[in-house]
Amino acid sequence: MNKAELITAVAERSGLTKADADKAIEATFAAIASALKSGDEVRLVGFGSFSVSQRAASEGRNPRTGEKIQIAASRQPKFSAGKGLKDALNA
Repeated sequence: MNKAELITAVAERSGLTKADADKAIEATFAAIASALKSGDEVRLVGFGSFSVSQRAASEGRNPRTGEKIQIAASRQPKFSAGKGLKDALNA
């Protein structure tokens, strides 16, 4: 499912127009990204949790040339599925 298909599905299930569903989805994504950027965790009970993990700087290799390169430290988004989502997939 891509973003357009998600918007259509949300519009059909909620009775919203596609434009309103698009605004709701964009606002949800923006709120999650904003919370993660400020260091907060987003917990959606029954669905899952979004958090930020720290990735330390490391040394890698360019696969084409074999040259060593430095990979900078970074913050990575992480998602952990909740029990409700896991149960829905295995029902």
